[in-house]
Amino acid sequence: MSRRRVVITGVGAVSSLGLDMKSNWAAMLAGTSGAGPITKFDTKNHTCKFAHEVWDWVTDKHFARPESKKLETFTMYYLVAAAEAMAASGLDMQKEQRDRAACILGTGIGGIHEIEASKQLQMERGADRISPFFIPKIMANAMAGQAAIRFGLQGTCYVTSSACASSSHAIGLALRTIQWGEADIVLTGGSEAATTELGLGGFCSLRAVSTRNDAPKQASRPCDRDRDGFVMGEGGAALVLEEYEHAKRRGAPILCEMLGYGSTDDAHHITAPNEDADGPSRAMAQALRDGGVAAERVGYINAHGTSTHLNDKIETAAIKRVFGNHAKRLAVSSTKSMVGHLLGASGAIELAACVMSIRDGKVHPTINYQTPDPDCDLDYVPNVARDLKIDCAISNSLGFGGHNTSLLLGRI
Repeated sequence: MSRRRVVITGVGAVSSLGLDMKSNWAAMLAGTSGAGPITKFDTKNHTCKFAHEVWDWVTDKHFARPESKKLETFTMYYLVAAAEAMAASGLDMQKEQRDRAACILGTGIGGIHEIEASKQLQMERGADRISPFFIPKIMANAMAGQAAIRFGLQGTCYVTSSACASSSHAIGLALRTIQWGEADIVLTGGSEAATTELGLGGFCSLRAVSTRNDAPKQASRPCDRDRDGFVMGEGGAALVLEEYEHAKRRGAPILCEMLGYGSTDDAHHITAPNEDADGPSRAMAQALRDGGVAAERVGYINAHGTSTHLNDKIETAAIKRVFGNHAKRLAVSSTKSMVGHLLGASGAIELAACVMSIRDGKVHPTINYQTPDPDCDLDYVPNVARDLKIDCAISNSLGFGGHNTSLLLGRI
């Protein structure tokens, strides 16, 4: 049986740059950093004191008080992004076959806000004071369950969790679900809200985050020689995937086509990537093969681009291995330079940026690129956005655990 074509018809986003895709995309094209000093907790014991918080978030503007008590922060971020994506797609679920509509999402950490708050409450006032909503809030799958309830999605529904590759795995599985005929519509993407005292503390202990406390907006600098670690981000992004003929019949706004998906593992180290670059190379090659696309058709890669020494070096080596001489002609940029590292949601917001790039013929820059690194010698679209008509684009996500994913999009 031939695989069915899959298109993207709606996108939504929440990040430090704004609470919708339009605001996010405008800020990305302008090269805006969303970083700033942390306001959510006291950072006196943290080596890193800044992050990409969702600055404009006011819960009561989006959720009534009785409802918000039942929802964790990462779930609320996703529901706002999903409402935007569903509205943009023009879907009316009252008219759709709901058991043919699925929900596959990704998060790396899940409900850490509620875990920290409830642990503190238990220590101060006893276990009998823990809210009955505690478990239903912290479950990673609560995000998918709540989205399915809200939008009436009765097909398969679950969450993937693979660190920084979580939402990319979810999107890849959403692609497969439609290709294999198990659904006609899949709401996908992911969310993360791990900028907490404990969450940041863990990454500080790993020495994975930047300590450029005197200049937060210049701290995330992927592929720059003077990079010193990633900057934590939070938020989420949602995408509506549809079977091509289904989208055409209802006159949907088709943004681009999903062509391929690759997924591998380094099987090397729980936090460090393998310096042979084999894992991400195989993921990109798989995505190209899966989509039946020659390497020369790809014009843009949205890199995982964390601003950590090993990741940027190894991803660059992987791109050169897969694309050969064509690698020098590729535009490569990192969304993380502006929104920070959304952990399990990073793949979703970065794929959303790719969708906008294909739609508008523009690619956002890698900001804070000042000093070239001999190990990172590609065209990283430094500091200024670029007009670029894109036939095909790849989005990479590389996660703790050695997980590597690549998603391939094409213009339609």
